[in-house]
Amino acid sequence: MTDLLLQPDVWLWLPLVAFAAGFIDAIAGGGGLLTVPALLTAGLPPHLALGTNKLSSTFGSSAASWTFFKKRLFDPLLWKTAALGTLFGALFGALAVDLLKAEWLEKALPLAIFGAALYTLFMPKVQEGRRHQPQGEHLPLKQGVQGFTLGTYDGVFGPGTGAFWTVSTLALYKLDILHASGVARTMNFISNATSLVTFAILGHIHWGLGLAMGAALMVGAFLGAHSAIRFGGKFIRPVFITVVLIMAAKLAWEAW
Repeated sequence: MTDLLLQPDVWLWLPLVAFAAGFIDAIAGGGGLLTVPALLTAGLPPHLALGTNKLSSTFGSSAASWTFFKKRLFDPLLWKTAALGTLFGALFGALAVDLLKAEWLEKALPLAIFGAALYTLFMPKVQEGRRHQPQGEHLPLKQGVQGFTLGTYDGVFGPGTGAFWTVSTLALYKLDILHASGVARTMNFISNATSLVTFAILGHIHWGLGLAMGAALMVGAFLGAHSAIRFGGKFIRPVFITVVLIMAAKLAWEAW
């Protein structure tokens, strides 16, 4: 591992991969499906690859979530219950990961992601800008359960968390896809940052690579978020569906 990481080209192509992952992740999620295999290819053992990826993805999700917030496409006061659920779920998942067997997740995940793509493709379209606030009965309960469930999943496994946030937000609150993307990016940042603390305590982070990739991810996420906001649902929707279908195919190939 050390010999490979000393090669200058590794420090060049890993940030390039991170830039692409940040751009895609800010729009549709799924950036980890690029960065984790890249880190493994560079020679990092799995636990170190996952921790380093959490460091870099925290940078990227922070840039994307801040961009959506600054453009008034996400109101944290309306989502505080979801944020708390996500935080506790991510902490629980990160601590419980060693107690769980991931084989069934690896086989079920492609089916779930494929279902998410189909839902997004065929769901009734909500007019952009029509709904800015989550609505419905038992809102705190829905947000808390959604946050804890997806936070736990991100802490235990990770791939596709942003996509699941987007789809579940569309289904539960009938927001347009632009506002749902703002929610997804912010909650993804919360679960990333929470899991990152656990990986840091365990010493499962290559700080040099993580920071280099994190800087590139931030730039990619900034550009991706601005592209999503500028072009709206007509841009996000096809990119989202394409990315999640590729994610499902890749994970199915690896698991089955």
